[in-house]
Amino acid sequence: MTIRTILVDDEKLAIQGLQLRLQAFPDVEVIDTCSNGREAIRKIKTEKPDLVFLDIQMPGFDGFSVVKGVMEIDPPLFVFVTAYSEHALKAFEANAVDYLLKPVEEDRLADALDRARTRLAEKRGLEEVEKLKTVLAEVAPDAMPEMEDDGEVAAGRFEKLINIKDRGQIFRVDVDTIERIEAAGDYMCIYTGDNSLILRETMKDLERRLDPRVFQRVHRSKIVNLDQVRQVRPHTNGECFLVLESGAEVKVSRSYRDVVARFVH
Repeated sequence: MTIRTILVDDEKLAIQGLQLRLQAFPDVEVIDTCSNGREAIRKIKTEKPDLVFLDIQMPGFDGFSVVKGVMEIDPPLFVFVTAYSEHALKAFEANAVDYLLKPVEEDRLADALDRARTRLAEKRGLEEVEKLKTVLAEVAPDAMPEMEDDGEVAAGRFEKLINIKDRGQIFRVDVDTIERIEAAGDYMCIYTGDNSLILRETMKDLERRLDPRVFQRVHRSKIVNLDQVRQVRPHTNGECFLVLESGAEVKVSRSYRDVVARFVH
């Protein structure tokens, strides 16, 4: 899968440096570069790239104006590149794949491309499903109701209550009340609003029992209930903390920052 990419920055040296770093990734094809926001909007609409590396602070149309300017089409994925960390939260609100600080570090660039590959694969997978539905609607309309019910069936297979044996008692915990989960070896610490319980189970096994649309891993050893998030607080280097309803704060590690874009609008 080739990632057709456009680079947007008003600094020529910044574009040249990013082009040089991207040469290390054979699946990335830089199809064009732009030096201002107006040019970027025009080329994104005509060339329809998969991914855009976008500077935020540019004269005239800034990076966020570029994103707004292409919303009427099927927009590409965006990775914001800037010298200033204070734009991190707004970048997440714009559903950015990632947020890179200048000068761009090679490992951070690799992380951003990994996230872009994942998002592109999901997007293309959904496109194929929609194509299949269109074909089925024409040649086998009776099959459509079954496909449309798949989401409800999938949701029904996840557990609503979890039995936890802790301190000699068995607690029946409504999963909707779970705020966060933290791992310690083969034990899970389950936090609800006013209580914490210990469950002997691996993170991997517990994750399979929970609806991924609600419970998302934000760290190698932490899962958060996205419905319990009340605030996203930006941190240095594009990282952030999730502030939960209880007031607890959970740091989102760099490998899982794309989770934030799923619920920040």
